[in-house]
Amino acid sequence: MSTDAADSGSKGAVTVTPAAAEEALSLLRSEEMDTDEAGLRLFVQQGGCAGLSYGMRFDDAPEEDDTVTTHHGLRVFVDPASLNYVGGSTVDYESGLQAAGFHVENPNVVSECGCGESFRT
Repeated sequence: MSTDAADSGSKGAVTVTPAAAEEALSLLRSEEMDTDEAGLRLFVQQGGCAGLSYGMRFDDAPEEDDTVTTHHGLRVFVDPASLNYVGGSTVDYESGLQAAGFHVENPNVVSECGCGESFRT
């Protein structure tokens, strides 16, 4: 398992904004998960009109081959295959009148579908 305990992340790793970390930690605590061990898993899966889509879930602990980073107290787990697509990305949390949710700003994307739910690198 690769680990980067710094709040800034390493080159190629995923970073998280303070707003996203705060929201994720709040959700983890509401699920009564141990924030010292559990974290947010970011992954890429086949799907969507552009070919790939993001997935996020909370996991109790990282897998052995995950890259693990910590940002503003939030642990983030990314598997090696997904890291190839999302390395260098930033996870943010946006809230507004029409919607609220996590958003991935991915510098590797060359095109996205119209709704922004899927992408191609």
